[in-house]
Amino acid sequence: MYNFAGVLDHNLGRDPDKIVLSHGDRRVSNRELSARVGALAAGFRELGIGRGDIVALLLYNHVEFVETLFALNRIGAAFLPLNYRLSPAEWEFILDHAGAAALLTEPEFADAVATMPVRHKLLLGSTRDGWLSYDELLSRHAGETVAVEDVGPDDLQRLMYTSGTTSRPKGVRISHANLLYKNLGHLVEFGLTAADTTLVCGPLYHVGGLDLPGLGTLHAGGALVLLRKFDAREVVDAIERERPTNVWLAPSMMNALLQLPDIRERDTSSIRFIIGGGEKMPVPLVERIRAAFPSAWFADAYGLTETVSGDTFNDAGHMLSKVGSVGRPVVHLRVRIVDEQGAEVPVGELGEIALSGPKVFGGYWRDPEATAKALRDGWFHTGDIGRVDEDGYLYVEDRKKDMIVSGGENIATPEVERVLYEHSDVVEAAVVGRPHERWGEVPQAFVVLRPGATVTAGELAGFCRERLAKFKVPAEIRFLNQLPRTPSGKVLKRELRTSPVVA
Repeated sequence: MYNFAGVLDHNLGRDPDKIVLSHGDRRVSNRELSARVGALAAGFRELGIGRGDIVALLLYNHVEFVETLFALNRIGAAFLPLNYRLSPAEWEFILDHAGAAALLTEPEFADAVATMPVRHKLLLGSTRDGWLSYDELLSRHAGETVAVEDVGPDDLQRLMYTSGTTSRPKGVRISHANLLYKNLGHLVEFGLTAADTTLVCGPLYHVGGLDLPGLGTLHAGGALVLLRKFDAREVVDAIERERPTNVWLAPSMMNALLQLPDIRERDTSSIRFIIGGGEKMPVPLVERIRAAFPSAWFADAYGLTETVSGDTFNDAGHMLSKVGSVGRPVVHLRVRIVDEQGAEVPVGELGEIALSGPKVFGGYWRDPEATAKALRDGWFHTGDIGRVDEDGYLYVEDRKKDMIVSGGENIATPEVERVLYEHSDVVEAAVVGRPHERWGEVPQAFVVLRPGATVTAGELAGFCRERLAKFKVPAEIRFLNQLPRTPSGKVLKRELRTSPVVA
């Protein structure tokens, strides 16, 4: 039995009255969650959704997000979490590319997705013409139960779209076995038990919010405390009120917490580990984290959507002695550093990070070319540059080629460049990451205009805002006579990255 939905039945038998989901004043026990999941699974079946189908979720963090993923997995279907920060055009591309059968959203997004290409549209919290009420569907099937579908290890548990390094997002096929081995790795790494509670303050559409350790905590019989969206003060309030034992924090989220003037006076003693990752951590910053969270192990980490994230962690005993390292791989995962021919390089030398193991995805959705490029000879070639020391600790030295990480979100520069090229006055465009105090990085665009063009940087930014999520819009657009290139014609982005910022 590989189906993740079976975890709920196990937990129900162990402790039916345990509160496993909390959101504000709302408390949901194993018993209530099981009943709602059963009714919802029956409701989806009524709509003709079943094994192999995909249902998209465009939601902030809600109890309904979690119960929907359980209900879909229960009937052998998969869920597709949509990044709510994307633009409607991006949602439409993903829904069409995925072939989603249905979409569940909330009123804030209803108008923007009203004409999206899906058979069924479900709405939380209210009713309107052309939409199915989530609550009505659930209540119509109250008391019904549905047996857990006996899926295979490679059957789709979810589909997650990642920016990657292409002009369009790629669908990552995550199987039930991928999730099982990810959860196993985290159970072993962090000693997760039913006594653990994860504070989910990152978005559930992201592997950080959902899987670090998230679903692994539920697998162990533990609980989740959900915050609708990240807010630094609300996070600390929730830690004091709910007493969670762990939390995932992207670098920008951690920085926001450390900026709170009273952070050292707040009671964070319940947190026994924090999962980080995303940028190099200097000793002074680790020491500030330890001062704010004196009971916590800060587990600097490395991972990707393609591996359900959480591939390596720096252990508690080496937080400072191996500072800058993202640690050693979890159980059942291998890491090696390879050269351009795929051969392993000596200890300490730089090369591409490659991963192998049952938590590694099986390929990209409807993209055999990208799959063949990434998965070679049983190894996932990440495109990240790193090295491994004599103790087997991994150091990530560079991000994926052309990738910008802004506030924990990946931005593929070709995606932004594609939009700039759609403007009739743009002849050439190149986008790089520019350091930013709050977000880590923001996009910076370099543009060559056609002769006689009069478009301004502000107008180009507005053009981008109509077609891209706000965080992908270039924070600065500079005009050049020509882009620097190699003799073979490739843009020299390293030269653009070192260009001075225009005040």
